[in-house]
Amino acid sequence: MTITIVGAGLGGLALARVLHVNGIDAVVYERESSRGARGQGGMLDLHSGTGQRAMREAGLIDQFHAIARREGQDLRLLEPDGTLLLQEDTPDDAPLERPEVDRADLRDLLLASLPEHAVRWGHAFESADHGLLHFADGSSAPYDLLVGADGADSRVRVLLTDARPTHTGQNVVELGIPDIDRSHPDLAAMVGRGNYWVLGNEQSLSAQRNGDGRVRIYLGFYNTAEDWFATSGVPFGDPAAARVRLIDLFTGWDSRFTALIAACDDTVLPRSITTLPVGLTWPSTPDVTLLGDAAHLMPPVGQGANMALLDGALLGLALAARPDDFPAAVKEYEREMFERTSAAGRQSAFVQEILMSPDAGRKMLAFFQRGV
Repeated sequence: MTITIVGAGLGGLALARVLHVNGIDAVVYERESSRGARGQGGMLDLHSGTGQRAMREAGLIDQFHAIARREGQDLRLLEPDGTLLLQEDTPDDAPLERPEVDRADLRDLLLASLPEHAVRWGHAFESADHGLLHFADGSSAPYDLLVGADGADSRVRVLLTDARPTHTGQNVVELGIPDIDRSHPDLAAMVGRGNYWVLGNEQSLSAQRNGDGRVRIYLGFYNTAEDWFATSGVPFGDPAAARVRLIDLFTGWDSRFTALIAACDDTVLPRSITTLPVGLTWPSTPDVTLLGDAAHLMPPVGQGANMALLDGALLGLALAARPDDFPAAVKEYEREMFERTSAAGRQSAFVQEILMSPDAGRKMLAFFQRGV
C-alpha cells in the first residue's frame, strides 16, 4: 500500500514520522523547491495534551525539550494607553506545559527524523484521479491512500468537500526587529522573553520573541474587509513608507508601542485571516483524507499547529493499528478528529470574538483569569 502525503508542514511530517516509527513507508510531496525555500513563521506554543503528545508518539519528545523555550511561556497583556493588565513570568523550574519553539526548528527536527528521500521537494500537487497524483510539472505518481496536509489553500480538499476558507474580518501585517537585545535593548526589556499583547478596539499589536533574537511584530486590524490591504493606504512595496503609515494608523496609542513599529526592518508582510466552518465534516472516503489546516482551518490563536501535529500522530497510529484495513483506520481517525477539532475550533472562534470586540484587553484578561 502506497501512502502519499501532500504537504511537508508540521502535520504531514508528524504523520510520516509516526508511520516510519511503526515500520510503514510513506512519501511526502512538497511544492517548495527545498527545505529552506521559504521562511517558516514565528514561535509556536506546544500544549502538553496535543502538540507535545504528538511528539511523544513520534519518539521525539526529548529532542523537542532540547529546543523548546520554557521562558517563551511568559506573557504581558496591555491596553493601548500603556496600562499593564497582566504579567506572567515563568519560573525556571516551571513545568513545560506550553513551551515555545521556533516553527522552523520544529520542522527541521521532524525532517531530520525521516529517511533521506521521504520528502520529494518541488512537487506541486495539481489533481488526483483513479489512484494517480498529477503535479504541476506534468509528472505523476501512484497512491493507495492520499492524505492532504497541504494547508489553508488545500488542493486535496476538493476531493472530499466543497467547503472553502472565508475571510474572518481580520487582516494582519507582520513586521520584525532583528537582534533586538543588541539593537534596541530598551524595547527588548519591554517585550520580555515571551509574548507581548496590546489589545485595543478593533486593533492589536503583538510581539513575539524568537529563539534567534528576532522579535516578530503582528499588527491586527479587525472588522475589516477582505480588500483592506488595497484600501488601507499602506504602501506595502515601500517598507519605510509602510511603517510611517502603520504608525499613523496607531495614532493615540502609547508611544512605546509605535516605537516598536518604527524600529522594524524592511519585512512588511500582509496576511488575510481565513477559516473553514467550525465542525466541518465529510463522508469518509477509503483512499483520501485530510489533516491540519486542510481539514479545520482556525483563527491563529494557538490551536492550529497543535491540532495538526496531533492529527498526524493519531492518523499514523490508526494506520499502524490496521495495516490491512486502511479505510477502517481512516474512518476511525476522522471520527475522533472531527470531534476534537470541532471543540478546538469553537474555542478559537470564541477567542477571535474577544479580539474583535470593544474593550478586547479587559475581556481577554477575564478569559485568562477564568483559566480557560
